[in-house]
Amino acid sequence: VVVKVLRPGIEKTIAADIRLLKRFAALLQRHSRLGRRLRPVEVVADYERVILNELDLQVEAANTAQLRRNFADDSRLAVPEVHWDYCRRDILVMERMHGIPVTDIDGLKNAGVPLKQLAETGVDIFFTQVFEHNFFHADMHPGNIFVTAQNKKQELSAQQQPSAQQEPSADKKAPQYIAIDCAIIGSLSRDDQEYLARNLLAVFQRDYRKVAELHIACGWVPPDTPPHEFEAAMRSVCEPIFAKPLGEISFGQLLLQLFRTAARFDMTVQPSLVLLQKTLLNIEGLGRQLYPQLDLWQTALPYLEAWNSRRLSPRTLLSRLQENLPELIEQVPELPRLLADAAAGRSGLLERRLNRLSGALEAARRELQQLRRGQRAALLLALAVLLWFLF
Repeated sequence: VVVKVLRPGIEKTIAADIRLLKRFAALLQRHSRLGRRLRPVEVVADYERVILNELDLQVEAANTAQLRRNFADDSRLAVPEVHWDYCRRDILVMERMHGIPVTDIDGLKNAGVPLKQLAETGVDIFFTQVFEHNFFHADMHPGNIFVTAQNKKQELSAQQQPSAQQEPSADKKAPQYIAIDCAIIGSLSRDDQEYLARNLLAVFQRDYRKVAELHIACGWVPPDTPPHEFEAAMRSVCEPIFAKPLGEISFGQLLLQLFRTAARFDMTVQPSLVLLQKTLLNIEGLGRQLYPQLDLWQTALPYLEAWNSRRLSPRTLLSRLQENLPELIEQVPELPRLLADAAAGRSGLLERRLNRLSGALEAARRELQQLRRGQRAALLLALAVLLWFLF
């Protein structure tokens, strides 16, 4: 096992640092237009929540257990098992994992690990965490990542299925990542998750008008922003990059350039996306260290296109509609009593209940609208379906 304990007195040190950060953030936000756009007070508050969670090792234990559960049937990533009987707020006891540090390139080569496959698998794991699990490891610096050339999950699966042992396939030799230190975990709201994926797809497809419309629709730039001006600004950043060979394009650098350009339109920083942006830059940097020719665009685009297809499929839309139906059904029988309450002067309760009912109805309406749209699209020819997905 590995035993992790809190450093004595660390809470006081962190509290003093946070107070100092808050003072600087308040001054910056109060006296600078740039500060108001960057929203440093909210960013520091979000950081405070994250760092305080790191001081509770039971939170880290729970994150580790959830991440392990998410990849229980996925041989690409191994996560240590938590020994709950020995865990407390200041003590974490978990399974000891053996692997090669991901920065030990010579060690990986000597172990026969295919570095190109390893880099692409890392990118795929990241997008799986963000868009499928909505639970991503947000501290993926090289010290927290190891690799094993012997994929224990695949070996165990082969042992459980003797018939599969007839001929070892190339997949049996696939490397396996090991992730530790799950104290910092990120997640996105459904809206942020959807807007992020659609923005990435639009950039990949050079649909700059769509990028502008999405930024305005999700509130990342002011609602009075002229879409054609924002579209032109995005095009001026992206087009020179697309003229380069794919292997020379840095997704992280493009992301930073897009943010700088958006700053001219008073784009505000979204605290919920800060961890994701940091992690994405870490992933690309790590991937290029493993395999300098890593093409993050080519690796990510098929995944995002498949995710978008699943998101718009009638089955997915029907499932989301079913999620909202119980609340809607629960509220409808209460309408007569709510009206009676209103007549008796309890209008506040009625208003709150009606607001909940209105929200449920609106959600159901949106899901039905998307479902009908999906059903119609399913009947069109392949070209029409493609255009529907893109636009």
